[in-house]
Amino acid sequence: TAKALAEFLFGDEDSLIQIDMSEYMEKFTSSRLIGSPPGYVGYEEGGQLSEAVRRRPYSVVLFDEVEKAHPDVMHLLLQILEEGTVTDSLGRKVDFRNTIIIMTSNVGAELIKKQTALGFGAMENESADYDGMKVKILEQSKKVFKPEFLNRLDDQIVFHMLEKKDLVKIVDLEISKVLDRLKNRQISVKIQDKAKDFLIEDGYDPEYGARPMRRSVEKHLEDPFAEHLLRGDVKEGDSVVVSVDKKQKQLKFKFQKREPIPEKA
Repeated sequence: TAKALAEFLFGDEDSLIQIDMSEYMEKFTSSRLIGSPPGYVGYEEGGQLSEAVRRRPYSVVLFDEVEKAHPDVMHLLLQILEEGTVTDSLGRKVDFRNTIIIMTSNVGAELIKKQTALGFGAMENESADYDGMKVKILEQSKKVFKPEFLNRLDDQIVFHMLEKKDLVKIVDLEISKVLDRLKNRQISVKIQDKAKDFLIEDGYDPEYGARPMRRSVEKHLEDPFAEHLLRGDVKEGDSVVVSVDKKQKQLKFKFQKREPIPEKA
């Protein structure tokens, strides 16, 4: 979502600055965002966040799993949200007023997981289910985040549960990335629907959504395909059909060699 927004607003996926907040769980890590204090290692390098925004002031800034950040880091984020600027370790004022700030959180993930086990999202009154779950998650967020932080947010969005059609689109997108790399080799690949269903089942988790989907495609499709290429099982001009081996619980690759072009008499 953040990557698509960056491309839409600023015309480039590289306009996304992503910060994994699970790396900022300790008190000392707050300095990494705006740079180390004078006299410390990396002082002149600038901060991971401040330097990225200074170089690309028109961007989407994504703080992933923000609830994992140390309170000192959260205080820094509050300052950015309140003032729109931050001063880095070199004394430079970095302007955030032209950025779009997005924060993701797994707050309420356990609630969703429990509700999924009870049939949440599969009941007739799905809209009422979603509204009820949204209320619970927003209440949970009040227990995790301080009021002054929540008050600085323009909105809190609770995503709907992914449906089968959404998962198909996601797996198709991940598969297309693999197939694009095979175009130069002129290798034709047909992936059966059952193979896609296998990747969806393996790559979807109610708690983490479709995040594991990329790893599933990499593990079951991309890596095995790379091994076949290295072994010479498939070559330029060949065609491949990808299906499911139910016994081995993995994808199965059937290769068809390109027919040689007959020589002219």
